[in-house]
Amino acid sequence: MTEPSGRPPQRDDFARSEETVRQQRERMAPSVARRLPPNAGELARRRMLLRWAKWVLPATALLLLSSIAVWPEVDRLINANKAALKDISKVKVESGNLIGATYRGLDEHNRPFMITADSAHQANPERMDLDNPVADILSQGGSWLLVRSEKGVYMQHAQILDLTGEVTLYRDDGLMMHSPVADVDVRTGIIASDSWVRAEGPFGVLDAKGYLVSQHEGIAQFRGPGRLILNDDRGSHPADGKAS
Repeated sequence: MTEPSGRPPQRDDFARSEETVRQQRERMAPSVARRLPPNAGELARRRMLLRWAKWVLPATALLLLSSIAVWPEVDRLINANKAALKDISKVKVESGNLIGATYRGLDEHNRPFMITADSAHQANPERMDLDNPVADILSQGGSWLLVRSEKGVYMQHAQILDLTGEVTLYRDDGLMMHSPVADVDVRTGIIASDSWVRAEGPFGVLDAKGYLVSQHEGIAQFRGPGRLILNDDRGSHPADGKAS
């Protein structure tokens, strides 16, 4: 049996020198990257970026605010251009004829009018030959009048439309007239014919040798001899006479 020694027990794994401990601590400590102070070139670039930022950022914000303010107008113009392109897409040119022609303008009272046709042929710089023309005229009082026929000739500068072949006039007060020919002055809103005409409306039926309708003045005149059948007189025998 061995006698106990006077030293405490020692473990080999803790028997490390101070140098070994220092090296192990250095390996375990996180490495910290040292930042070097900027040089003169880097400082100049940073000053330049700050100077640009002072101008660019406010200008960008002002541009964004301006775009928000004008966007409704831009959107309106875009929609208007889309509508115009849609109308243009419906128009075709075939053999010198314009298919689906539409002409818009203003009369002497600055009221809009519109003339449409299935096809239009430019006979000369002044004359347009139309197939199935339709004239839509608006009066000062807000009423409107529509005239259509099988054929028509439109004189652009004079704003006169000559209609032939089953001319039909319809006014929004219920007046409807049929005649073989009619002349329409879209500038003054006057429609006239020297041929026979049959007028039908709330008043009754009128046959005459000619007529004149002033859309803006609200006047309809008929040239006799003619025949007038009032609604209350349909049961009696009509009598020939003059109508004016």
